[in-house]
Amino acid sequence: MSFTREKSGPLKGLRVLEMEAIGPVPWAGMMLADMGAEVLRVDRPEAADMGLKRDERFQFSARGKRTIPADVKTSQGRTLVLDLASKADVLLEGLRPGVMERLGLGPDACLARNPKLVYGRMTGWGHDGPWSQEVGHDINYIAISGALHAMGPASGPPPVPLNLIGDFGGGGMLLVSGVLAALLEARQSGQGQVVDAAMVDGTLALMAPLLGRWQAGEWSAERESNFLDGGAHFYRTYETADSRYVAVGAIEPRFYAALLQGLGLASVELPKQHDKSAWPALRERFASIFRQHTRDHWCSVFDGTEACVSPVLALPEVAGHPHLAGRGSIVNLGGAQHPAPAPRFSRTPGAIASAPGTRGGDAAAVLADWGVEVPAA
Repeated sequence: MSFTREKSGPLKGLRVLEMEAIGPVPWAGMMLADMGAEVLRVDRPEAADMGLKRDERFQFSARGKRTIPADVKTSQGRTLVLDLASKADVLLEGLRPGVMERLGLGPDACLARNPKLVYGRMTGWGHDGPWSQEVGHDINYIAISGALHAMGPASGPPPVPLNLIGDFGGGGMLLVSGVLAALLEARQSGQGQVVDAAMVDGTLALMAPLLGRWQAGEWSAERESNFLDGGAHFYRTYETADSRYVAVGAIEPRFYAALLQGLGLASVELPKQHDKSAWPALRERFASIFRQHTRDHWCSVFDGTEACVSPVLALPEVAGHPHLAGRGSIVNLGGAQHPAPAPRFSRTPGAIASAPGTRGGDAAAVLADWGVEVPAA
């Protein structure tokens, strides 16, 4: 794994201009940078960090990028961004609908300078519809998509999940895939276009399989009553004697048989695996057995079996897991543990080109490399 400015990966040679934002936009830029793109982040006069004074070494979404400051509320700043956009293949922005247009940096202005530009836009609600101008965060977008209601125990309100679904799965990943598709088309047509990636749309796309099951009568709208939402005794987490947890995912019959074997229930007469009426009692029975021993004991019991039992690791434990260590899934860089670039490519592997940089730390070199002059004040 290289940590120099030398880029490697399938996107080497691609230039991406990223307007500073929080959440899915910098994450999408990180993914493109890990795959070899030259990502240049245009920084605001003040950091877009919601007032949090974060240590830049640990802002992993900024890795592999270069930065340049620009006050886009001034004519000099706007000219600089337009000049950079004329040299870019992709522009990423995550402002509310209409803001970039009011700044004179919307798609029309940028595409006029660079007709091949792919203009990637990230919002929560999208650029049209009654709620397009409403504010919101991940939890709001996954709420109206049905995803939030579908998760968690039956008793009590839906849990507050991490922002993986709306921000990064339904947002950043959608933006990355849309941008790459538009780039592929632009190579054929010679024309750029706007990619409108809305987190609510992306979350609904993630929900497609479950929405299909529900409409087919195969999925209940009630929480904790289905085989993938914790309702099934063979697909949920269980607490162990040391107040840790194991995750169980024994769906297929032979996996379920291996689970029963490890729990000492192989010779016990039990209800059928998919008899939903028996699930609550079987959950309690399994829970009582798992509470008899520690997490690591159960991992030892099920090691090498097909029971689909895994330890639920806390963040400090992740890097030490032998599988992740064996794959090199965690990379040490400057005293920080980074997730390795993903996915992995056989011929043009990606790399973390550099640790997160200082805001505006190499502006002069950036402009020289991009062939852009400092606009007159």
